[in-house]
Amino acid sequence: MSTILRIAAASLVALGAIATAPAQAQAWPNKTIRLIAVFPPGGSVDQVARILSQQLGKQLGQSVVVENVGGASGSIGTNAVAKAAPDGYTFGVVFDTHGTNASLIPNIQFDTLKDIAQVTLIGTSPMALVGSAKSKYATIGDMLADARTVKGINIGSIGTGSLGHLAMIQAGNQGGWSWTHVPYRGGGPLMNDAVAGHIPIAIGTVFLVMPHVKNGTVKPLAVTGARRSPALPDTPTLAEAGIKNFEALAYWGVIAPGKTPPDIVNRMNSEVQKALKDPAVAERLSAQGMTVTGQGPAEFSAFMKKEVERWAKIVKENRISAGG
Repeated sequence: MSTILRIAAASLVALGAIATAPAQAQAWPNKTIRLIAVFPPGGSVDQVARILSQQLGKQLGQSVVVENVGGASGSIGTNAVAKAAPDGYTFGVVFDTHGTNASLIPNIQFDTLKDIAQVTLIGTSPMALVGSAKSKYATIGDMLADARTVKGINIGSIGTGSLGHLAMIQAGNQGGWSWTHVPYRGGGPLMNDAVAGHIPIAIGTVFLVMPHVKNGTVKPLAVTGARRSPALPDTPTLAEAGIKNFEALAYWGVIAPGKTPPDIVNRMNSEVQKALKDPAVAERLSAQGMTVTGQGPAEFSAFMKKEVERWAKIVKENRISAGG
């Protein structure tokens, strides 16, 4: 091959690489995206994932399929995300246990801060203590009367180490409550038992309990925010009930495998942010007690670092284990 031909051939290859690089970068997504909800159907994580998946599917022009992978306070589903191919076709929706599992679960199979890309912090919500309509508890005063005198009052949460569980430990320590924690495998099973009267008191996000409050199957007793929830304006805070300076907020976030390319992480964050600004999505989330924050990868990562450190201290001080 002559020198001229070799130069021409090399030029064509170079031009081809330049031409295909943008095309490859713009190709995502070109197939179905899996969105793993790390808790079972019926809970708030499942609801948030399904609300987002519908809107993201419209925006991206591809199916976004929700897959429930529950168990071990969300760590099994999060591990599935961490171990998935980092190609932009697996994401997850996590809950507040995302910040506590690392300190609770022995030999956990992933590092929350290193093996996960934090994509978007969707929003926050206070927790709500609710009494089953079939129980005798109609007010926080009713509950506290027993919690201070009856040994082992049962309070259910979505799982050991969940924010509800840790919040009740803190509130119980401050208020001198005597109570027994009953862990469930997610919000769906917890609320099913609360509605049926199998557990007298449950703690879950306002987002989780609101449909049941509206149906009259549970009674709101107190919320864990610093202020009353707009969704439950007549329900007192735990601070009003005597647990001074108390606040505990749940949160939801979108995650991806840790080695997912930054351009895809940023693109998905942009799409989630866009979805959160859609009036129908925003209304569905806020109507159930969520304050939408929509913080991106850098802010979400910084937030998670603080959460992991904060709850590790609480878990250690109170000797909490995954078994109880």
